[in-house]
Amino acid sequence: MRSTKGIVQMIQFSKTYLLNFLKPIMSKFEENRRFVDIRNESDNSFGKYAIVQPWVVSEKNTIPTYIPQPSYSQSMIPKKGPAMPEIKDEYQIECMRHSCKLASSILRQASALIEPGITTDFLDKQVHDMIIGNGAYPSPLNYHGFPKSICTSVNNIACHGIPDNRPLQEGDILNVDITVYLNGYHGDCSAMFQVGEVDSKGKQLITVTELCLKSAIEICKPNEHFCNIGNVIEKTANEHNLNVIPAILGHGIGTYFHGAPDICHFANNFPARMKTGMTFTIEPALSQGTTETIILEDGWTVCTVDDSRTAQVEHTILITDTGCEILTL
Repeated sequence: MRSTKGIVQMIQFSKTYLLNFLKPIMSKFEENRRFVDIRNESDNSFGKYAIVQPWVVSEKNTIPTYIPQPSYSQSMIPKKGPAMPEIKDEYQIECMRHSCKLASSILRQASALIEPGITTDFLDKQVHDMIIGNGAYPSPLNYHGFPKSICTSVNNIACHGIPDNRPLQEGDILNVDITVYLNGYHGDCSAMFQVGEVDSKGKQLITVTELCLKSAIEICKPNEHFCNIGNVIEKTANEHNLNVIPAILGHGIGTYFHGAPDICHFANNFPARMKTGMTFTIEPALSQGTTETIILEDGWTVCTVDDSRTAQVEHTILITDTGCEILTL
């Protein structure tokens, strides 16, 4: 029978041997992992870009106890939003203005960090610290279990991309979606960014998506049909040979992250009308190719089935007596 000391020494030797044996294998694996996107390039009618797959996701960011937190921060289960669109009073509207202003300010600050070589995980950590530093909570964190503080969607990832350790590459297009919870109210916005030099088709995709959002916002006013948001967006997209992804919707927002009304970005005949005091997001997502998407195994990442690139932009707006106010400018 071996002594305890002898067994421990044998285990330590075996562990060291195994680690030394695996080290070059793992190193080669990481090298292959690092360049999997570069080898798997699309160079066809959609343009030239890396087809992105999820990489390694780090641990969740922590929240200081002094930061006011939404209902789901621990349970991961949000309270239900209103079944009908909420008409906000002046106090609620002012709270929305503050949360939306903070979200848009942080999105602008984040834009200065985006360049080839940084990871979306790095971007997530930086934005997380900005949000916390302003006394707010990053709304995506723990919402139905989402593991990060922002969403970052690159190239063929349509939405809900989880920040990870993949370095951004020259030619990527990136959506950064930031929502903050400040003084009990959520403010939500997103924008597209070009990483280094992007090909002409990628640039056009971004430009048209921004035009779709602008055109939709311009029609918003009291008594306007919600369906006309989708009608305008789809018409604009199709005129430029791009397609609206129907599964991605806008939403009402307030003390709740998501609530009524659902905002369809495709042509529809939804009969409801806008009323003064409503706040909601408009966030069209356009694809170069198919409108079909799949959700990956992580339960969040939405990507196109044909690996075509997508772009999405978002504002939170308020319906006023005379038209609308973009809260996230």
